[in-house]
Amino acid sequence: MATYWDPFQEMDRLFGSLALNNRNAPTMPMDLFREGDHYVLAVDLPGIDPGSIDVSCEDRTLTIRAERTPRSAEGQWLLRERQSGTVARQLTLGRGLALDQISASYADGVLTLTIPVSEEARPRRIEVSHSAGTPTAIEAGS
Repeated sequence: MATYWDPFQEMDRLFGSLALNNRNAPTMPMDLFREGDHYVLAVDLPGIDPGSIDVSCEDRTLTIRAERTPRSAEGQWLLRERQSGTVARQLTLGRGLALDQISASYADGVLTLTIPVSEEARPRRIEVSHSAGTPTAIEAGS
């Protein structure tokens, strides 16, 4: 009986495994939307110890850093897909935001940042004044 053996199949499996490990690296999926005069940034951080969350803003760079502690098991791991360690993400914020008024809350595994638009950058209506003026009569002379 002949057995089919593909020498590249093992290489494909090995490289697929490496690519899979990179795809499962700790990440921070997020949503960003504008709501009136502020932006809301919602970051998924499930299983994160709230005390390890660090949010800082320096020179228009917002940095979010958190740590997921590894779970120790007495027995043998059969499957381990939940990543542990430090996760971090940086965002460059545009001008026109009130960086000194950013607020943050963490609930149900979601970190929510509220970033207000600065007063100077908010749209405003400019009134246009007009004068009613009285009509001036021009008379013809001889």
